[in-house]
Amino acid sequence: MYDIAIIGSGIVGLAHALMAVRRGLRPVVIERQAAPIGASIRNFGFVTVTGQGETDTWRRARRSRDIWADIAPQAGIEIVQRGLLVTAQRPEAMQVLEAFAAHEMGAACHLLTPQAVRETYTGIGPALEGALYSPHELRVESRTAIPRLVQWLAQNGVTFRFETAALAVDGTDVVTPQGRVRSDAVIVCPGDDLTQLYPDLYARQGVTRSQLHMMRLAAPGFDLVCPRMSDLSLVRYRGYAERPESAALSAVLEREQKAHLDAGVHLIVTQSADGSLIVGDSHHYGRAPEPFYDVTVEALILEEFQRVLGIEPPPVTERWLGTYASASEDLMRLSPSERVRLVVVTSGTGASTSFGIAEETFNDLYGKDPSHDH
Repeated sequence: MYDIAIIGSGIVGLAHALMAVRRGLRPVVIERQAAPIGASIRNFGFVTVTGQGETDTWRRARRSRDIWADIAPQAGIEIVQRGLLVTAQRPEAMQVLEAFAAHEMGAACHLLTPQAVRETYTGIGPALEGALYSPHELRVESRTAIPRLVQWLAQNGVTFRFETAALAVDGTDVVTPQGRVRSDAVIVCPGDDLTQLYPDLYARQGVTRSQLHMMRLAAPGFDLVCPRMSDLSLVRYRGYAERPESAALSAVLEREQKAHLDAGVHLIVTQSADGSLIVGDSHHYGRAPEPFYDVTVEALILEEFQRVLGIEPPPVTERWLGTYASASEDLMRLSPSERVRLVVVTSGTGASTSFGIAEETFNDLYGKDPSHDH
């Protein structure tokens, strides 16, 4: 018998497990795989604050960043990078960055001239109108951070039942092939599994899947200092794209980089502790995306890499595909019954927002935590 059963051990499920422990509850995490192997370990590990959608997503990202900063040292998770540099290759992109910097969401961000960018950063391409620096971000190495978070949670009161499929939720019992798991409440965090539990709710919300191409490049021989984004990011991230100035940039990109837009390509470049680079990504949508890695999409990503960083891409050492649930809103949180919550991040922002989301879920189920700030 547990106080709460959490289905799914991706970052959304783990965030809810952390909040359960902070409330003094006895949680169990039920996971069909032998370890977390989904979207949560296949991404950048980049807790992105600047550029998130105004209001809810931006607020959740700020809260999640603070919780990551709190628990990472406790769990032995290294914060490998901080901050974000968004470079503008076009005047229209610089106008978007200027508008963003003037907005509430641009607080503590700084606009940089081309000269200041080149004096401070290595790996800057010839086309440069300026940049925006944000101090708000942090990055962990997701493929090691998630297993370490699991280990730390297990040492701090969370029971994990791996290789256990959740076949159904019956009241507040979770039905598994190994028998029933009894609890007082259930939080279902199944990621992009759209058919096992509550498929009618997924269908009603129009949830599909997004597939992305990712790769690791050999170390370029210099310190990137902080993660990078470019013009293409400004029409994908809502915080920028919702500025009226983004319309002019969208029109230019439609003319000059239509193939990139059609493949959902925008550039994020992060650097690991060993100097290697994680580079992505792309976005292709459908209920059943094909499992085949497309090198033509990779070529588009690396073309943007060369344009933005001004160097020949180093050799690719790893390639992989990721998938996540996708819908028009950033989050799907529903109440199938009084003591059950279905929580799915539908925007690829799980690493950035899950801890903030989990706090809200527990406030909903149990009332606001008087010790909210830990």
